[in-house]
Amino acid sequence: MKRLKLTMMTILIFVIALTFSQISSNANDNQNKKNSDGNQKVSPGIEVLLNKKMNWLKNKRVGLITNPTGVTSNLTSSIDVLYNNPKVNLTALYGPEHGIRGNREAGEYVESYIDEKTGLPVYSLYGPTWKPTEEMLDDVDVLLFDIQDIGSNVYTYIYTLGFAMEAAAEYDKELIVLDRPNPIGGTKVEGPVRSEDAVSFMGRFMLPVRHGMTVGELAVMWNHEYSMGVDLKVAPMKGWKRTMHYEDTGLPWVMTSPNIPTRNTAYLYAGTELLDDTTLTTGLGTTKPFELVGAPWIDGAALVDEMNNRDIAGVSFRSAYFTPMFGKYSGELVGGVQVHMNDPSQINLVSLGLNLVDAMRDQNPEKFDMTSSYANLIGDTEVPDLIKDDKPVDKIIGSWQKDLDAWVEDVRNQYLMYPPYPSGSSPHKPEGILGILPLDLTAAPGQNIDLTVNGFNKHGEKLDIDPASIEWEVSDDIGYVENGTFYAEKEGQGRITATYEGYQASREVEISATHVENIRHAVHPNYTRVVFDLNKTIDHYDLTEHDSKIRLELPYGEISGELNRNGDTIGVSNSSVLSSIEYSQEEKMFVAIFNLKKEKIQLETPEFSSRLVIDIKHN
Repeated sequence: MKRLKLTMMTILIFVIALTFSQISSNANDNQNKKNSDGNQKVSPGIEVLLNKKMNWLKNKRVGLITNPTGVTSNLTSSIDVLYNNPKVNLTALYGPEHGIRGNREAGEYVESYIDEKTGLPVYSLYGPTWKPTEEMLDDVDVLLFDIQDIGSNVYTYIYTLGFAMEAAAEYDKELIVLDRPNPIGGTKVEGPVRSEDAVSFMGRFMLPVRHGMTVGELAVMWNHEYSMGVDLKVAPMKGWKRTMHYEDTGLPWVMTSPNIPTRNTAYLYAGTELLDDTTLTTGLGTTKPFELVGAPWIDGAALVDEMNNRDIAGVSFRSAYFTPMFGKYSGELVGGVQVHMNDPSQINLVSLGLNLVDAMRDQNPEKFDMTSSYANLIGDTEVPDLIKDDKPVDKIIGSWQKDLDAWVEDVRNQYLMYPPYPSGSSPHKPEGILGILPLDLTAAPGQNIDLTVNGFNKHGEKLDIDPASIEWEVSDDIGYVENGTFYAEKEGQGRITATYEGYQASREVEISATHVENIRHAVHPNYTRVVFDLNKTIDHYDLTEHDSKIRLELPYGEISGELNRNGDTIGVSNSSVLSSIEYSQEEKMFVAIFNLKKEKIQLETPEFSSRLVIDIKHN
């Protein structure tokens, strides 16, 4: 009996050993297959920094721009990883839209505060200012950017990066981008390249709707294409390939914002977001934003038939009825479809979005409409008219395709850092850079602008530039540069080019009067906002306060649009701090007087493209 038990135990041990051996063999086979398919786990830039690039932070005060997506592959916050690392002197945090903890809704004003967990100051980059101020950067030598993007040109995080680059250039700070995957892949590029007359915060740089780049690649491209002259480094990912979608990376998904909860949402956003700024809804206020789309007057079943007839690759459609809990059509029954992804690699997202717009408009043209912001959304001022004229979607796409192809080949493909590279392209190699400050060059005839040139060689070492050795050139006879000062002479557009020891920087400049086209105001819970709509972005104006009045002086400003050329008074109701705004035209100057209801008010001036915004705090 004992011998039998021993035999049975021996057999049992053998079976267990064989089983574990088979499991191990299968695991190795799966791992080998995984590696051979190129789908090995991706390491994000934060891990590459910590493992290989810590010398970049040695003896430096570090600021971190991040949000909940800034995590390691085991979901540890980048804030905690850096704060608890004895080799890192983390001194400040900076939060984009939705804040560093992701607890603010889209578009919600975010205040600065002290982080309870670390005791560090948290500066808002989606509140009084979108660009770090000099004061915000006082205790910082190097800025880190660690935020997950979703590959669309109307998602705000990449513009937070752009503003941070501007501040880094202006205040002589280093900037390191901790790169992360483009969750919708890095091969497809779609949509019109944003035109200069369709620029806003939601599309500040000239990108197509779907750019197919990582944030690190975008930063390098902007630094060179806009001659920013930033002391820039990128901590690259390990293992990422352009053909990957997020599910291929092995990284956990963290919702990038309250309305982008899943990978599917992130993928479809670049397409179905094109229903925004119309009388259609993108499904905000439901559990499937950007997957559920429609309007109260849409027949879902008929829309499914129409969309299936259009044979759009990579997706299928299901009739759906839903009631948004907030946002557009809150509390109303909405008819439409749910977009289901079958093969993400096949989906042309811009075509998907425009086909949905076209099909739903065709169901009820009288109830379909677009806001004036649609051109800014898609980045092309001609597209709204093409949609209104019922042009076929392929004709609309064809209207920009030639320009898009040229941009991809001549610009985008020069800055790619990850394989596989497009035919005829190669990995971007570090090279020297020269930058011209200020970054926004606009002036009126007769104005002068002091220019500064900075730069770095291909090793990242700062150039010791002798201003007297810089060669300047100004095109189109709009003015000239003398001793580092630009003198604007006549209206027009041109370029200012600086050349120094083989390095060159070039920046567009616009010479024109500043046209004040409209004056708007809105009363918010904590502040009253006054907006001056302008024909261009400016940074030269004066604000003074005296005797319960604020005086705004805009040199070379002119009253235009529908405003009274002789000046007028605009009453303000329901504001606890502002009773009226008087505006007038003085010699070579636009003047506005804010009549206040109390003294000693606090002002903030958030930066917007082609607007001058003044917030008067209520407390």
